Amino acid sequence: MNFHSRLLEATAREREALLTVPIIQEALAGRIQRRDYLAFLTQAYHHVRHTVPLLMACGARLPARLEWLRTAVGEYIEEEMGHQEWVLDDIEACGGDRAAVSAGEPALATEMMVAYAYDTIARGNPVGFFGMVLVLEGTSVALATRAAETIETSLDLPRNAFSYLRSHGDLDVEHVGFFENLMDRLDDPGDQAAVVHAARRFYPLYANIFRDLRQSPAVFREAA
Repeated sequence: MNFHSRLLEATAREREALLTVPIIQEALAGRIQRRDYLAFLTQAYHHVRHTVPLLMACGARLPARLEWLRTAVGEYIEEEMGHQEWVLDDIEACGGDRAAVSAGEPALATEMMVAYAYDTIARGNPVGFFGMVLVLEGTSVALATRAAETIETSLDLPRNAFSYLRSHGDLDVEHVGFFENLMDRLDDPGDQAAVVHAARRFYPLYANIFRDLRQSPAVFREAA
């Protein structure tokens, strides 16, 4: 069995636990409110804005033996540049306060996930960061497009309020094959173990963001 397949097998329990978080199931069934969706976008902004800095930090710490992976990180950086602006566009399109979100602070669960990502790169094996890539991209492919269609219909929001979900659902389908090839080139047991360990941590960290969404603020424009 190749490493990517073993990685999916080793993290199946954590992945299923994320997908069964109640608010995710409610979103897929069209049973959430606009403030829930705005709360999701708000927390998405606060972790998406760190994607490029995290990739840069990861690339800088990779050893010379993984120069091929550093090249791949450069490709990821090019793809991910500016995606936080897509989230802010969506927030504005569905009545949220773009400026307040960008000037605000993340919820505790979001801050902890981002902090763990930086810690993984700085203190542990930087290859472990790809555990976060597995979690975020895999979840996007599994849920993003379905959720966008259901939420758009149930909340009667404009189509331009879903650029982040729709684009990531489609874009991450392409990324999954790229990611699989990268993981299958990892032949060092320590690198492989770092990715598995990090993914097992990032799944519950990401799930906590969804569990706490209804305690997170959703800031509307005054005119909305």
